[in-house]
Amino acid sequence: MTKDTGDRRERPSRTRGERVRTAARTLREPQTASWVAEETDVSVKTAQKYLDQLVEDNVLRKLKQGEQTLYRIDQLMATYREVATLQREHDREELTSTLESMRTQVIDWRDTYDVDTPSQLRASIADLDERDEIDQRREVASEWEHIADRLSVVRAALNEYDWATERDALATR
Repeated sequence: MTKDTGDRRERPSRTRGERVRTAARTLREPQTASWVAEETDVSVKTAQKYLDQLVEDNVLRKLKQGEQTLYRIDQLMATYREVATLQREHDREELTSTLESMRTQVIDWRDTYDVDTPSQLRASIADLDERDEIDQRREVASEWEHIADRLSVVRAALNEYDWATERDALATR
């Protein structure tokens, strides 16, 4: 059903479940059902219902912190999904090139800044006075951390590429 607003028609808004599921999939830190309820404009009971479904589906994990129940992304399952997506959307050569490019970038940063980790690069900011150089090092450190996270995912996609594509082929027969 659409809402008529004069000469303009609007699509119906998303359902309560859609709003809760969307919010839950974007959690950056563990949150309570009441927090999710407030963010999505639903009752706490409704939020709990959909959050518990996501726990059953291995999208979220539930944890106790004192008297509170918190929900957070199930990182293991999220990583498995990401690996599967990489394997389905890219061939082995593309994944290999991506991995090589990422490693080259990290090596370049190590050589350029004479540090071994993003943390060491951040610490080197203490010795600087120039605002542009400080900002650049912060940006590089953030990118480096992101690439470090991605490296293991791309590596996993490559390590299990044959097994996954074989399994995928069996599922479509």
